[in-house]
Amino acid sequence: MFAYVHIFPYLCTRDYIQFMERQEKVLNYLSDHQIPYTCYNHPEGKTIEEAKRWWREDGSVHCKNIFMRNHKGTQHYLICFDCEHDLAIHDLEQRLKASLLAAGKNAPGKLSFASPERMLKYLGLEPGSVSPFGLINDTDHHVILFLDKNLQQAESLSFHPNDCRGTVVIRREDFIRYLQAIGNTVEWIELY
Repeated sequence: MFAYVHIFPYLCTRDYIQFMERQEKVLNYLSDHQIPYTCYNHPEGKTIEEAKRWWREDGSVHCKNIFMRNHKGTQHYLICFDCEHDLAIHDLEQRLKASLLAAGKNAPGKLSFASPERMLKYLGLEPGSVSPFGLINDTDHHVILFLDKNLQQAESLSFHPNDCRGTVVIRREDFIRYLQAIGNTVEWIELY
């Protein structure tokens, strides 16, 4: 089932056109890959606290997404987890290091938040709109996605459709199909 609900009018401004282009790219990708979803629009919600005002009680786990880089800036990481939890950066560094080393991969070293310029370069996104759907723009598959293992228990998940004025709700199984189609490295890790 594909569903799209537009709940508020806009004037045809440049900002609106950019919003629609970003969102339509995500929705078209999902539809082209026959991945069911529901999408609804709402006023801007750049932070979790702002977005909570607009989220529907749809049973999905609303996800927090942060974009980070290693100390040298040679590797970038997108980390997704239930928005009801907070993560200390130091703890996150240790967990990512342990997960990568256990998989025989290089550890990231010291992590820091990636700049808006890096976010735009690798995900095609602006701050406040970070989402795994930004991986559509990462055609080189540079970004490594870390998902909290607890999300594997969720029936459905919700993310911005690459703009903080919309929410895509997707069943967990369908989200996994999206991740397989996108082709980036994905690691499930216990974050809390």
